[in-house]
Amino acid sequence: MSHPQSYEILLLPEFADSGDRAPEPGTAIRSAVVAATGDTGASGYPRYAGDGMEADIDPATHTVEALLVDGSEVDYGLTVRIAEKSDDTAEESGA
Repeated sequence: MSHPQSYEILLLPEFADSGDRAPEPGTAIRSAVVAATGDTGASGYPRYAGDGMEADIDPATHTVEALLVDGSEVDYGLTVRIAEKSDDTAEESGA
């Protein structure tokens, strides 16, 4: 199975149980493009890193299983969304 080589991670100021609605443009408080490292994280999923973020992402469901921002865990009340990067197109997914 081929895994995506990069994702854009968006860190949003909203609760995870706010539904599947798409975030308003410009609401991300931080974003980063992360690339596959070739390693597997502690969660068992492929590890991606870049721009101060490290994430274990399930490529089948596009779920962020673990995330560190500048070496720290993410605070409660923040939501993570990803967009798969491929040939200048992006598929946004909630996590």
